[in-house]
Amino acid sequence: QVQLVESGGGSVQAGGSLSISCAASGRTFSSLTAGWFRQAPGKEREFVAVISWTGGRTYYADSVKGRFTISRDNAKNTVYLQMNSLKPEDTAVYYCAAALTVAVGRVAGDYNYWGQGTRVTVSS
Repeated sequence: QVQLVESGGGSVQAGGSLSISCAASGRTFSSLTAGWFRQAPGKEREFVAVISWTGGRTYYADSVKGRFTISRDNAKNTVYLQMNSLKPEDTAVYYCAAALTVAVGRVAGDYNYWGQGTRVTVSS
């Protein structure tokens, strides 16, 4: 089992930056793919970014490419999402997820473990 706890959400004005983190415990996190998803009010959960277990491969949704950066520190069992140039449409609950068997999953079904989410609100 893996437990994931997100932190760092909050409110920011458009154009601002925010960094959120996901701390893992339990099974060796360094062997798992880690991803970020988000869910805006009234919308389905969508893929944001993913990082392979080594950190050597990353992929981003087109909507965040060039603005968001995913990274991980396996020594600290933590994955990060740095969000810059935030837009009101980035407002959502952001979820951390971990996958056992895929290298860089981009759909929710690829993931075995989920955090409870952290809310990010971007005002115009």
